[in-house]
Amino acid sequence: MPPSAAPAAPRIAHLTRSTDESTVEVELDRGGRGDSRISPGGRFYDHMLASLAKHSLIDLHIEATGDVDVDAHHTVEDVAIVLGDAFREAVGDKRGISRFGDATVPLDEALVQAVVDVAGRPYFVHEGEPEGQAYALIGGNFAGSLTRHVLETFAQHAGIALHVRVLSGRDPHHLVEAQFKAVARALRAAVALDPRVKGIPSAKGSL
Repeated sequence: MPPSAAPAAPRIAHLTRSTDESTVEVELDRGGRGDSRISPGGRFYDHMLASLAKHSLIDLHIEATGDVDVDAHHTVEDVAIVLGDAFREAVGDKRGISRFGDATVPLDEALVQAVVDVAGRPYFVHEGEPEGQAYALIGGNFAGSLTRHVLETFAQHAGIALHVRVLSGRDPHHLVEAQFKAVARALRAAVALDPRVKGIPSAKGSL
């Protein structure tokens, strides 16, 4: 390898986290094709995670068991924690990536914008959900309030700044799914390799 060449950033992460409430295993390939094998975080949540994989082109293999008979919250949160940690590991030092991503995604009447900065500094902004969305029960066991919690937890553990703005929408299912898809498309743009980017995408030389 020539002295000026840099080692390739890691691409695949495989992490496991066990607590008294859940056991979560995540394998993530940021340079994938959007393939996913996900079970069983809850059918609606699994569907959202599969959409995240499909539209980000990040391959995801997630196995989760937990006390869903008590409350889905524990398993849902723990999956988001491990998913964020795995994303951060797979991105590595961010060498050669675009870093920023911005996507606006419609789903019928719902319209959501997501903007991401893969900078290693976690921050989260979430706004625009209609009144009552947090109390909606979707798919039998996914509370609308979990959407914000999942995305915020993921952002904190992934080390990204994530802004999500719900621009319009009424249907609780559409509002959640449009948010996951918008985040996915923003992540897809942010982690894409850009041949014009030399080294770390920051004037400071590190992120």
